[in-house]
Amino acid sequence: MNKNIKIILNYFLGPVLFIVLSWNLYQQISHQPDLPQRWAQIKLSWHQASFWLVLLLMFVNWGLEARKWQLLMAPLEKFSFLKSYKSVLAGCSVTMLTPNRIGEFGGRIVYVQEEHRLSAISLTILGSISQLFITIIMGTTGLIVFRYFSQSDAVLFKLLPALAGDILVYVSIAVSAVLIFLYLRVGALASLLERVHFLKRFVKQIYLLHAFGRKQLLRILFLSFLRYLVFILQYILLLHVLQVDIAYVVCFWLLSVFYLVMAIAPTIGFIELPVRAAASVELLQLYSTNVIGIQAASLGIWLINLVIPAVAGSLLIFGIKIMKEK
Repeated sequence: MNKNIKIILNYFLGPVLFIVLSWNLYQQISHQPDLPQRWAQIKLSWHQASFWLVLLLMFVNWGLEARKWQLLMAPLEKFSFLKSYKSVLAGCSVTMLTPNRIGEFGGRIVYVQEEHRLSAISLTILGSISQLFITIIMGTTGLIVFRYFSQSDAVLFKLLPALAGDILVYVSIAVSAVLIFLYLRVGALASLLERVHFLKRFVKQIYLLHAFGRKQLLRILFLSFLRYLVFILQYILLLHVLQVDIAYVVCFWLLSVFYLVMAIAPTIGFIELPVRAAASVELLQLYSTNVIGIQAASLGIWLINLVIPAVAGSLLIFGIKIMKEK
C-alpha cells in the first residue's frame, strides 16, 4: 500500500471519524422535535436508582458482545477481554455511519492483526447473524403472543389488516427457520460454497467457519440471547423511570416487536433516532398516553447504548496504528 495512504489511515482516520461522528450526532439531536421536553424528562430521572442501573447495564451489554467477539476470534488470534472490548467499541463508532450497522467490521479491524483482517470478516458476519437470529426469533414470538394468545392486547394488530398480520407472522417464522439452519450449519455452508468455482477465491477467507462446532455456535448464540435480555431490560427500566406505565410482560413483548422492526428497517446509525422514535411511539402509545416519556426513553436508550459507545470507540482509534509502516 502507498506510504501516504498508510499515513492517512494511521494518523488522520481517528480524528476525522470523531469529528464526522460528533457533527452528525449533534445535528441529529438538535433537530429533534420536542427536544427540550424529552431532555427535561431524562434529567428528572437522574436521581432514580433505576436510571443508574440502565447506565451500568450499558457496560454489561457491550461486555457480553466483547466476550462473544473474543470467542469468535479464538481460532484466528488470541484476544484478551480488554482488547476485545476496545475492538467492539471501535466497531460501534463506524457502524453509526453505515446502513444497518454493516460497517461494524470496519472499526473492529484496527485491533486485528493486519494479515488476519480479511479472514476476520466472516467472524464478524457470524456474530451479527447470531444477534440477528435472536432478535428475529424473539420478535416473532412477540408477534405470535399478541396475535394468538393475548386477546386483550391484540390491539397491536389493529395497525395492520388481518391478512397482513398473518403474513407478517408466517414470514417471520420462515426467516427464523432459515437463519437458524444457516447458523447451525455454517461449516457445511462454507464447504458447499467451496464447490462453486467462481467463489473459490472468496471462500478461502471463510475457512475459519469450519472451526466452529455445534457447541461453540450455541455458546455464541447464548451470549447473544443474554445481550438481548440486557437491552430489553434497559428499555423497560427507562420507560418506567419516565412514567410510561405498561405492564412488564406486555412491555417485554412490545419491545421484542420494536427491535424486530428496527432490525428489518433500512436505517443509518447517525440518522436512526427519528426512525426509532417513530417506531416506539407507534407501538407503545397503544398502551400508554405518555408520548413524551416514550420519546424520551427512545432518546435515552439511543444515547446510552449507541452514542456513548460510538464516541468512546472513535476516541480509542486515535492511538491505534491501523497499517504497519513496512
